[in-house]
Amino acid sequence: MTEQPENQLGQFIPVHYHYDMLRDRYRMSAFEEAISEVAKVGSRVVDLGGGTGVLSFFAARRGAKVWYVERNPELVEVARRFLELNDVSKRVTIIRSDAATFVPPEPVDVVVCEMLHSALVREKQVQVIDAFKRNYRRAHAGPLPSFIPEASLLAIQPVQQDYEFSGYYAPVPLFQAPVASLAETEALGEPIVYQTVIYDQALPDKIGWRGQLQIDQKGILNAIRFVTKNVLTILPDENRDIPWHNQYLVVPLEQPIEVHVGDQLDIQFRYSVGGSLAELQSQLQVTSRRSFLKLHAAA
Repeated sequence: MTEQPENQLGQFIPVHYHYDMLRDRYRMSAFEEAISEVAKVGSRVVDLGGGTGVLSFFAARRGAKVWYVERNPELVEVARRFLELNDVSKRVTIIRSDAATFVPPEPVDVVVCEMLHSALVREKQVQVIDAFKRNYRRAHAGPLPSFIPEASLLAIQPVQQDYEFSGYYAPVPLFQAPVASLAETEALGEPIVYQTVIYDQALPDKIGWRGQLQIDQKGILNAIRFVTKNVLTILPDENRDIPWHNQYLVVPLEQPIEVHVGDQLDIQFRYSVGGSLAELQSQLQVTSRRSFLKLHAAA
């Protein structure tokens, strides 16, 4: 049976996955700090794709008026119960609705949307915010609200990845804890930003890049690591931002390449925002310029 779109990731994420996110201290502390900076007493906040309601809780606890918007009926009931348990339910209006169609009944100050995935694949962050902006402008005069996150910076990095699992060789896409040094992954070069997505500006439906990476460490290049840094909010008076990284995504190459210090990698890819991981993997093309020259010399 063909899976229906509403059951795909980005529409109905399993409830237990949301429960696990509550245990992610890095995620929780970053969003708590960012929301605390922008959600003040009396401010109006929309939480798109509100999940368990924790981001609505952070805003309501600061004295904000909040609209919690969630399509999954099971999560709506979970959030309703949790917000009551945390004594903020009077400041949160719970709305069961598709986040891409919701329009607040009055102008708002802040929109929080955490439908984020590594490299902006799979989940519908960009589509939901893009739809919200169109609907909001039609309904309300004046400027757009602030967005959390304000931006996502997408980067790639050449790596040598250990793909042996208990003696079983399986080159598969892997997710890793962000900002962590892992024994099974060796960086062969520095990451380079290939796309910056700013949520109050025009948003892409496709992301593509063609460019070069330099190899700084000899090894076997067999994967590209995708790094996604989300700038939750910028604090200009403090000359800093509040970041949150998605898990790193390590995508294996079809053919490993022996690389040396100083080699240049020609890389190109193009994929749909919110599209499948399989699409990204199939579009990824990597060639080592030094290896390419060697092949021609041997011929």
